[in-house]
Amino acid sequence: MTEAVLKKVFSNIRTIREFRNYSQEYLALKLGISQNAYSKIELGYTNISLSRVMAIAVILEVSLADIVELDVATLEKIPAQKLALIVST
Repeated sequence: MTEAVLKKVFSNIRTIREFRNYSQEYLALKLGISQNAYSKIELGYTNISLSRVMAIAVILEVSLADIVELDVATLEKIPAQKLALIVST
């Protein structure tokens, strides 16, 4: 992937996470990494494997394609009941 595509992927992950009202700490916990390590993913400071992106997609309840090619319409189509989930750990 080109650097521009990777930056978009990292940005989209953050956008979807914020849209879901999930904290970095929550995603880090689900991924089994530290919050600092997760922050580096969103900032693009670390290499990320396809399997890690897929794991993030599962947690965010979106497809891999949504992470790569996010648009506002995608977020608006997410069912309200999914958005209202109470995150419990």
